Amino acid sequence: MDIKKVVLAYSGGLDTSIILKWLKETYNCEVIAYAADIGQEEELDGLEEKALKTGASKCYIEDLTEEFVTDFVFPAVKANAVYEDRYLLGTSLARPVIAKKQVEIALQEGADAVCHGATGKGNDQVRFEMAFMGLAPQLKIIAPWRIWDLNSRDKLFDYAQKHNIPLPVTRDKPYSMDRNILHISYEGGILEDPYREPDEDMFILTSSPEKAPDKPIYLEIEFHKGIPVALDNEKMNPVALMKKLNRIAGENGVGRIDIVENRLVGIKSRGVYETPAGTVLIAAHRDLESITLDRETQHLKDRLSSEYAVLAYNGMWFTKKMESLNAFIDKTQENVTGTVRVKLYKGNCMITGRKSPASLYNSEIATFDESDLYDHKDATGFIRILGLPLKVEAMLNQGKEPD
Repeated sequence: MDIKKVVLAYSGGLDTSIILKWLKETYNCEVIAYAADIGQEEELDGLEEKALKTGASKCYIEDLTEEFVTDFVFPAVKANAVYEDRYLLGTSLARPVIAKKQVEIALQEGADAVCHGATGKGNDQVRFEMAFMGLAPQLKIIAPWRIWDLNSRDKLFDYAQKHNIPLPVTRDKPYSMDRNILHISYEGGILEDPYREPDEDMFILTSSPEKAPDKPIYLEIEFHKGIPVALDNEKMNPVALMKKLNRIAGENGVGRIDIVENRLVGIKSRGVYETPAGTVLIAAHRDLESITLDRETQHLKDRLSSEYAVLAYNGMWFTKKMESLNAFIDKTQENVTGTVRVKLYKGNCMITGRKSPASLYNSEIATFDESDLYDHKDATGFIRILGLPLKVEAMLNQGKEPD
């Protein structure tokens, strides 16, 4: 493959630190490093200096946090997207926003290739490359893990030592982690034993339930057309809202999960995740829909939420199918405006109230007392018609002709 200039998705971690040098050695090409700031906090410190020292001609560090929350996280909240009923897609949603900017930089710089550091066993290789192909099919794609012979951590460390590449990790680091404003994921190393409980000192965003406050905290979350806009009556921009909710929910032990998920490539993978704000927002949003969506729309959307999560998990963000789902979801959210009260206590997130100016809940109908809007007698004919097929089948099974 004839490569003159490549844009590398660069984190400064073990893999991409080595990939930068490997690209120059293998293709004798110019390498532009690119890092996306999507809420990693201190992980980006010193990154540009390190990239240039390792051989990059330049290093882009792009703040995409607001775009990530606004265009990826909040749409997933509106969709109630949860993969396999547990995983809140913290990594899945991050990859398309990273890849989108990477493509923009590649086109701006006149590069002929893009490169990522995802392994050949994981989902991220698919997520990056589906985005590359969907946004700029003319760019060549380099996936080192699928073509080089550095196929073990020891070989990577040996390569780094040989080329004097500084690394932020050591040979005995017990797991790998990935962080953004939505979550932190932990995988590999000691976590590859699915029966081993994670070490408590591993967690960053959440307190353990045992150490969480002994008194519950109540929050009111306000939504406008499905989008969270305020906490406790304080209007906030998307990034500030996520940060504050991460802190409050995390302090109360909310947002931890430990799961074995089914990767797209067919491998079962154990992952431990901290998603405090996302856990609360999904629960509150789905509850608000219970009073603002009619039954049939709500049930259809519930089914499509699972489809949405699978699409996002599989890297199909820039597809016509995802575009169509987002259009449907946006339509359903026109009246999803209101406030949800949540109670956070020692790892639990409990809904304790909801209200909306567009509420379909009518106490005059729902009451057990006498109501002018609903006559109990009306249910007789409804039940007879609904149950007629059951009655006919049961009578035939008993050898009787229906009356």
